[in-house]
Amino acid sequence: MPACVCFPPTMEEEDVVSMADSSITIDDIEGELFKIERIRDILVRRESELRYMMDDIQLCKEITRLKRELQKLVSIPDKAKTKEDRAKEEELLQQLHKLVETRDFLVDDVEFERLREREEDKEMADFLQSKFPKSLKNRSGGQDRRVTSRAQQTSSPFVTKTGLTLLKECCGFTCSIM
Repeated sequence: MPACVCFPPTMEEEDVVSMADSSITIDDIEGELFKIERIRDILVRRESELRYMMDDIQLCKEITRLKRELQKLVSIPDKAKTKEDRAKEEELLQQLHKLVETRDFLVDDVEFERLREREEDKEMADFLQSKFPKSLKNRSGGQDRRVTSRAQQTSSPFVTKTGLTLLKECCGFTCSIM
């Protein structure tokens, strides 16, 4: 049997230089990639929060408009109301009811997203702790640091209250009755 002959590296193999800084390790690169991924996730979440806020604002504007229109009809004495006035009043009530239901669904979606994000954050923290146990302990001082978005900090009532309560805050007291 012929013996295995190992050849020394050729000149070309020795000349190959990694584009990575020689002081950076694979763990450092992976850590930075995880940070970038986390930042991307935070931006996607913020975009979602802003979209929910825009939808909420539009619904509130429409509810307010319908309430004003309904208030004008309600202020007419019953004896002076025409069939058209009564029909319009009923139609406005149905539209308001539909918008309140839509807003309730929106609030439920926001709450579901918040809970899902909390679970994702926990899973990511557990993963990072298992992947980088020493570096995370040193950075956080052993404390559990939670990052909440500015929207969650400023609008926590938005995701913790029921849709009707939110309507009360957004559009006035009469929405919560409907």
